[in-house]
Amino acid sequence: MKALNRILDRARHSPRRIALCEGEDERILRAAVRAAKDGIARILLVGDRQAITSTAATHGIDLAGVELIDPADSSLTGSLAEALHALRERKGMTREQAEEAVREPLCFANLLVREGHADGCVAGAVHTTADVVRTAIQILGIDPAFRLVSSFFLMMLCQPFHSLKGGIIFSDCGLVIEPDADELADIAMAAADSAESLLGEPPRVAMLSFSTSGSARHGNVEKVVQAARRVKAQRPALAIDEDVQLDAAIVAEIAERKLPDSRVRGNANVLIFPDLEAGNIGYKLAERIGGAEAIGPLLQGLAKPANDLSRGCSVDDIYHVIAVTTVQAQAAESRSDACAS
Repeated sequence: MKALNRILDRARHSPRRIALCEGEDERILRAAVRAAKDGIARILLVGDRQAITSTAATHGIDLAGVELIDPADSSLTGSLAEALHALRERKGMTREQAEEAVREPLCFANLLVREGHADGCVAGAVHTTADVVRTAIQILGIDPAFRLVSSFFLMMLCQPFHSLKGGIIFSDCGLVIEPDADELADIAMAAADSAESLLGEPPRVAMLSFSTSGSARHGNVEKVVQAARRVKAQRPALAIDEDVQLDAAIVAEIAERKLPDSRVRGNANVLIFPDLEAGNIGYKLAERIGGAEAIGPLLQGLAKPANDLSRGCSVDDIYHVIAVTTVQAQAAESRSDACAS
């Protein structure tokens, strides 16, 4: 898996501090230890120390190389409670409520990232997507460059039978149900940034539709066209096709016939679905029938990196999301440095 190996190599080159908060789950512990041993991240395992060590002992897992942080006795708990109270006071949170909330590992892990004690966090093996996303939005906030948080899957096409090789970003397949044109434009720009940071190549964006270059007239097509034109106005250098059918987005010969002026030229590495229904169906077709490996859903549009896991995730899934979160943290730091210079 060449594209995935590149992500792992980049993570090893400059590992970041990644907070995990579901240490009573054997899968999390195995992935955490593996990530630390392989050097793709410096793992901060947040939770009840006794419960975590008991789970590790039960399954014969050596936690050497992983830092355990128990909110019940951490020296950071007081300052994180103050930070949470300051953040949420206008929403009605009292200091007592902040002190209680910060003892929840999911809240504590996100606060570690917000306050600079960690560079990213990963959760969702136990918590619901709603809990993970809501906590991340409340504590980390939305990147000022975007209107909303969205999701994407990193689809890996690396088997011998795949005619199309490498990694492709599919978005949004897991979060925003019916984006309007402005929201769809934000999803496209966030996904382009995700492609640039994770694939290590210039993004080439296809705004998927049942129409190609105006071949059909419908309000759903118009939404896609409007979104694409908003992206073009904000990012004129970005290669993006407006309304385009899937075959013209990924097959050069078809693109040459249908879209002779395309800058993507049937070589899209970012596929933007018009709504969640299409996106969810699309990624599952690619995974189950097409044999692609789906890594995600991953989050984009947050002020700092945080990612969700499926509750049915495997150890490999968690390990790969830790690596992706490390690379996202590297990219976020690079953007911050560029803005400061």
